[in-house]
Amino acid sequence: MASQRNGFKKECFILSVDVGTTTIRCHVYDKEAKVRGSCSTKVVPLYPEVGHVEMDPDVIWEGFVTVVKGAVQDAGIQMRQIGALGISTQRGTFTTWDRKTGVPFHNFISWQDQRAADLVKSWNRSCTMKAIQATMKVLYFLTRQERALAASLIVFSTQHVTFRLVWALTHYKQVLQAAAEGNCCFGTIDTWLLFKLTKGRVHATDYSNASSTGIFDSYQMCWSGTLSSLLSLPLSIFPKVENTDHDFGSTDPSIFGVSIPIMSVMADQQAAMFGECCFDVGDVKITMGTGTFMDINTGNKPHTSGAGLYPVVGWKIGSEVVYLAEGNAADTGTAIKWAQELELFSDVQETSVMAYSVSDSDGVCFVPSFSGLQAPHNDPKACASLMGLKPSTTKSHLVRAILESIAFRNKQLYEIMLRETCIPITKIRVDGGVSSNDFVVQLTADLFGRKVARPQHYEMSCLGAAFLAGLGMGFWRSREELKKLQSPEETFLPQGAPKGGACGPSREHIPALHSWERALRRSMNWYKP
Repeated sequence: MASQRNGFKKECFILSVDVGTTTIRCHVYDKEAKVRGSCSTKVVPLYPEVGHVEMDPDVIWEGFVTVVKGAVQDAGIQMRQIGALGISTQRGTFTTWDRKTGVPFHNFISWQDQRAADLVKSWNRSCTMKAIQATMKVLYFLTRQERALAASLIVFSTQHVTFRLVWALTHYKQVLQAAAEGNCCFGTIDTWLLFKLTKGRVHATDYSNASSTGIFDSYQMCWSGTLSSLLSLPLSIFPKVENTDHDFGSTDPSIFGVSIPIMSVMADQQAAMFGECCFDVGDVKITMGTGTFMDINTGNKPHTSGAGLYPVVGWKIGSEVVYLAEGNAADTGTAIKWAQELELFSDVQETSVMAYSVSDSDGVCFVPSFSGLQAPHNDPKACASLMGLKPSTTKSHLVRAILESIAFRNKQLYEIMLRETCIPITKIRVDGGVSSNDFVVQLTADLFGRKVARPQHYEMSCLGAAFLAGLGMGFWRSREELKKLQSPEETFLPQGAPKGGACGPSREHIPALHSWERALRRSMNWYKP
């Protein structure tokens, strides 16, 4: 695609920004989906109190503007050559601000924040919750409505916005006052950026981001009036929910010198799924970053889970809605970073070689649960642990045990996904920083008994948002065209003979997996209330 200006044909590009937990990254993509320019900056978390994790909204905004300008400069092009902007953001991190002035009432409260943990615990144990669950079970028995079953299985989590927002409304009086006056805006990072980019004209989000908050009803496709009423959350503060490929308006020309159409807004895991071209039912994407997020495309129906898989909207394009079922393990990159700080290795690239340098972990088991255990255990009181240490244990054994634990958690999430969704798996793709580790990816393939594909570039969230923005403006024509643009991939085939059939883990990994499962059980319910 080209645009005619001053008699010259100018090549057109797509700009995409991903605001992650540790980095804000911007890429400039050309028609072949090749990265022509990049820029990134670190996200600096704030820890005002124990268990509180925040980010400064103004610093996030300044970082966003900086990486956009830096990527365009790095590409050696002009801002007017940008045809569209796509935005991908971390989920469940929010702030509130004054609708008239645009000034935030408080810092972003991160998805990692634990300030509402006691509130979550007391609500999950409350008579009100037990009554709701019992009523919904009866309703499901009478009507067989999936929505009633989902409500009967509901368990609140600190990762969802719900109770952190309740906490904010309780502790920040100006938020409650502004809400009463109809002058309060709530927003996750995408909503805040849209508001800033359009100078307050747009207060909106998309379905993928909304469905990840815990306040959105993915069955009715709207903010949950029932939940909002139950928790006294004013519906007036919530943004309008739009399609993922909606034309969200254009950036104010004062910011980048020209107006750039904002053609997609997407939650990071869903954006990674789209970037991996997991468009078909049964496609699985495993993002291994700070945490692991495993998603399966469940088509046009949300999955109702009893084991802690979460139904989210993958994307909504036109009238088509694609749902994902998601399981996560919170401490993937966290475990590797922790090991690095202990000086078990100096360079992360060494870890795969270290793990392969020993034939096994010498009986050592590591349980990666600094933030408790998510699905299928759902135990916030589990502890991280190293078990089976001996005088013969070396650094290589420890590193291998840590890397094995990441693949073992992948195996657990995969098994529960297979068992619950009953959807035949069509393909499995990995991305995220930890997916660059050959040992982890190969062991994952061995444990699944399935081929696992890894793209050349691991930053799929940026690409997914770019794909959506490009489709919206006709830069790319179809999803089939996007599949052809995928970068070359490396495939990992399962090695070793599986036990008792063609699929499943190879025999050599069974003892280590069983030992690790024993260690995991001993780590559960460690912290007492």
